[in-house]
Amino acid sequence: MAQGDENWWRDAIFYQIYPRSFQDSNGDGVGDLAGILRRLPYVKSLGVDAIWLSPIFPSPMADFGYDISDYVGIEPLFGTMADFDALLAAAHDNGLKLILDLVPNHTSDQHPWFVESRSSRDNPRRDWYVWRDPAPDGGAPNNWLSEFGGSAWQFDETTGQYYYHAFLAQQPDLNWRNPDVRAAIYDVMRFWLDKGVDGFRVDVIWHLIKDAEFRDNPPNPHYVEGRPPNEKILTQYSTDQPEVHDVIAEMRRVTDTYGARVLIGEIYLPLHRLMAYYGNDLTGAQMPFNFALLSTFWSARSIEKIIEDYEKALPKGAWPNWVLGNHDRPRVASRVGPEQARVAAMLLLTLRGTPTLYYGDEIGMHQLAIAPEDVRDPFEKNVPGIGVGRDGCRTPMQWDSSNFAGFSQARPWLPLPEDHIRENVANLEADTGSILTLYKRLIALRRSCPPLVAGDYHPISAQGDLLIYRREIQGKAVIVALNLGPDPVAVTTSAIRFGSNILLSTFLDREGEGIEGVLDLRGNEGVVVASS
Repeated sequence: MAQGDENWWRDAIFYQIYPRSFQDSNGDGVGDLAGILRRLPYVKSLGVDAIWLSPIFPSPMADFGYDISDYVGIEPLFGTMADFDALLAAAHDNGLKLILDLVPNHTSDQHPWFVESRSSRDNPRRDWYVWRDPAPDGGAPNNWLSEFGGSAWQFDETTGQYYYHAFLAQQPDLNWRNPDVRAAIYDVMRFWLDKGVDGFRVDVIWHLIKDAEFRDNPPNPHYVEGRPPNEKILTQYSTDQPEVHDVIAEMRRVTDTYGARVLIGEIYLPLHRLMAYYGNDLTGAQMPFNFALLSTFWSARSIEKIIEDYEKALPKGAWPNWVLGNHDRPRVASRVGPEQARVAAMLLLTLRGTPTLYYGDEIGMHQLAIAPEDVRDPFEKNVPGIGVGRDGCRTPMQWDSSNFAGFSQARPWLPLPEDHIRENVANLEADTGSILTLYKRLIALRRSCPPLVAGDYHPISAQGDLLIYRREIQGKAVIVALNLGPDPVAVTTSAIRFGSNILLSTFLDREGEGIEGVLDLRGNEGVVVASS
């Protein structure tokens, strides 16, 4: 991957690190930048190309860093600016890109901007946030709901108005209709780009612009009791407004000034609306995150249709991307089961488009059930008992079989599963048949196989639990055959133009095996096969 290639992100594999949970270097039970630096050789050994760090900026930690009080500093819990500079330099020395998590929709209520904004109605920064008069009855200005439960409006006694917060009350939303706000955030971007970061993953990018008239959102006719209460209304007026695309184009112009940089958007929207975030003539986000695999029913036909619909919907020239896990959603090994987690890995790393891995998925980490006394997630605290808690996918990385899994010398900020004694990097690196070995082999195969990096995607008709597709470029091709069920299945090879040998099996025991007439797949097995 050429360092100066403006499209480097197309060929890259991204690896998300949740800094609190990767490696603690100073014994306080919380991961930090020096810890990530210590574990950089491991990240490099995976074969990935870019690291995305969840927020590392100063924060009161109401939402664990997504409530920022200073956009151009480093949270002391994670270290110092010198620690960041050392990590950035080491990443680049190791051929790794570094992506920061930009959170432009909201700040902490302790950010100096908001402290000024709420001090009086005539403060110069008053309009930097979203303030509204009470409704005639004195209540909230409209029916908008917080993603984390309750009204999205917080009354401020000092000035007699409400401010809007799409998430926690401690996370007031910035007013992106104000050009001064835009300029300030673009200056933040330039600060980090000048330091040499390789781009940004932009948090909740579809939230940035709100309806100018602040109309009530309509009720959701499909709401089901037991789901998060914010789903009772559709976010027709509080998110995904047409003007947001002008903002994203402006952000893109900032990053483009610096050459080989990437802009990634976090967007949870239906497919046809997601595609708009590539922008007119692809001047928006290079990679609006595609989260379809995070919530789909895990079956061959469901996944086949998702891929087909996504490929068809892509604007001309747009590059796809795929995600299996992140810090907000249950672990893939728990969603699909440990047997299918291997098949999921093969799917992610053989589809057309840029894959993003979530730390720990490569060692099969599962969603940990968190006891009530150990809950840290404000979402779970606000809306308890219906399964919205995100702590279970944020548990510390399992490095070895020691008391605290090699993560820390002290009790970690979140608990560890008992199985960390067996399921850890040290053990799995020594096991030639482990899921970690599979991830490394898949990444190595992808890197050495042009069809898997840049080849076209061609679905192959299949039935039952079979998902089969062909990746092809300039006359070279491979076929991926995935068994998403527990029962063995046989595939007649003549009609599919399989080649003569298997390049890789999810069980890691069939490399070079010849195929004559029939490809036999075990339950929960996937293979990559040379194509004739």
